[in-house]
Amino acid sequence: MSDNKAIQQPNDATDHPELIDPIPELPGHDSTESRVAIFGHPIHAMSVAFPVALTFCGFGADLMYWFTGEAFWARAALWAIGTGFFFGMFSGFSGTAEILFVPGIRARAPAWTHFIIAVTALALMGANWGHRLSGYETAVLPWGITLSALSVLVVMVTGWHGGKLVFNYNLGTSRGKSASKGS
Repeated sequence: MSDNKAIQQPNDATDHPELIDPIPELPGHDSTESRVAIFGHPIHAMSVAFPVALTFCGFGADLMYWFTGEAFWARAALWAIGTGFFFGMFSGFSGTAEILFVPGIRARAPAWTHFIIAVTALALMGANWGHRLSGYETAVLPWGITLSALSVLVVMVTGWHGGKLVFNYNLGTSRGKSASKGS
């Protein structure tokens, strides 16, 4: 005795309700314009370039110290990494304010992912700088350069992710101004 029951195929929308993104239904979803700005220029976007560049400079100085043995490069790395850390803290405070005060940013999971990766980068930069304070020349090899390389990798990931938030979601921008220009 064989059981020849026909498999029912869904044929209408009631069998498979359409999946929707719940975020557009949240109040303030379209509110993504920066609220932490000077004359319309977002502070986070303006300040984030400094810690990124200084993280790369610190790694470059570490590499130069490794190749040349000149104390200048170890001291330059100490200053670049320390300054990058403090600029990163400033940029992080402004980014934290954006995520907390702007509902359209706060509602999106990718913004929180960027936040967590950026905090990880700041922790690495702070550890790297703190490691060098007791003796910048002896701190470079092997752990200083390792922390610098890891910091560069994490900064690249968080920078790429932050760029995606701006370009794909228009987070932290002035949507009205860019829409009126047709860009």
